[in-house]
Amino acid sequence: MGKYLVLQTDFGLGDGAVSAMYGVAHMVSDEVVVEDLTHDIPPYDIWVASYRLLQTVKYWPKGTVFVSVVDPGVGSDRRSIVCETESGHYILTPDNGSLTHIRHYQGIREVRAIDEVVSRLPHSEESHTFHGRDIYAYNGARLASGEINFSELGDVVSQDSLTYLDLIDAKEENGILTGSIDVLDIRFGSLWSNIPLALFKQAGIVHGDSIQVTIFHQGKKSIKIS
Repeated sequence: MGKYLVLQTDFGLGDGAVSAMYGVAHMVSDEVVVEDLTHDIPPYDIWVASYRLLQTVKYWPKGTVFVSVVDPGVGSDRRSIVCETESGHYILTPDNGSLTHIRHYQGIREVRAIDEVVSRLPHSEESHTFHGRDIYAYNGARLASGEINFSELGDVVSQDSLTYLDLIDAKEENGILTGSIDVLDIRFGSLWSNIPLALFKQAGIVHGDSIQVTIFHQGKKSIKIS
């Protein structure tokens, strides 16, 4: 296993929250290399967190440990989990849907529930709202450093018992492509759809063709572009 720990949150960088996660990781082991996926996930936007994991995880070396903390349910009875993906990566995250895209498109080998009472930063028992530091960064660094292995983080849980978000699979029927807009790329003014190039080829659509795009929102036609 490598010693990379990659962090994703909706914390922003306006205060010391992310720095505290870095500090905890380095207290566990000064050999762990801590990097950022992003800390600009929109507040509480689990969907975007799930998508950004899909977009990024496969480009890191096998064994890399990811921590994703977008956690509107912190302090509730939602579980903390860790998974090993089919690609050999590890993700620690709340059980709130953050693994939706990874499971659907890349696959998960096994999921374990983290014991939030036992497996946490020492002397953090009175903290109930900073699990990013006390549970996820701490255990992520322990896993990345080799202090513990995956099986030591908790008991196996069924993948079917996890929380997932609703996905719409892209499809082609009679030359009409249907899919979803997964992410708004606000910086560049783009919409990212889940319709792959293979479906365009299947429909006989090639570069330079004119197409009509119709966007629906909550079942109502929002815009038509030709």
